[in-house]
Amino acid sequence: YLPDDILVKVDRMSMACSLEVRSPLLDHQVVEFAARLPRDHKYTLTQGKRLLRRLAGSYLPSAILQRPKQGFAVPLASWLQKELRPWMEEILLSKSCRQRGFFVPSRLQQMMSEHLKGQRDYSQQLWAMLVLELWLQREAR
Repeated sequence: YLPDDILVKVDRMSMACSLEVRSPLLDHQVVEFAARLPRDHKYTLTQGKRLLRRLAGSYLPSAILQRPKQGFAVPLASWLQKELRPWMEEILLSKSCRQRGFFVPSRLQQMMSEHLKGQRDYSQQLWAMLVLELWLQREAR
């Protein structure tokens, strides 16, 4: 998963932005050192990354070190209601999309309307339809 998925994505995105990314914790010497550490130096039942947290404690406020793990979510619902709205409408309401017949126009219109009014979050479905339609447009050439 790490070498075949995560690192590939990081590499592609960083190259697209002309960035050079380093992953120091993946260095074989760091991994070998960590493998030799006693378990209680690495984690307890309630806390992981103990040694790393201790080191970071010299540089970061405790509020950051103590906070719970959190994911990163893209504000897709908001983007489709605001910044990406014209693009979404142009793609999904296009003549070519309608003629393709994959989506029921009245249902698509209803989903977009409810999403744009904030009545219901259809961001995942609308995004999937956008990606499919863009792929179909590209492959139809």
